[in-house]
Amino acid sequence: MEKESMTVSIPASLYKKIEEAIKGTDVASVSSYVAKVLREKLSQAEKTGEAFSKEDEEKVKERLKALGYID
Repeated sequence: MEKESMTVSIPASLYKKIEEAIKGTDVASVSSYVAKVLREKLSQAEKTGEAFSKEDEEKVKERLKALGYID
């Protein structure tokens, strides 16, 4: 496990939701949960070679169209 760490800010409301979600589990802290989830997401992206799923990409494109950034 890596020993060096950096600080990342998340909204307090999200922190509280994660805190509630991990109560009664073997997850030691919100930080360890977030690190685990991010590692899993990045690992999936590396395996597929894509940072976003096709569905995520389509949602982003639709939103950009709605905002007038792309045609």
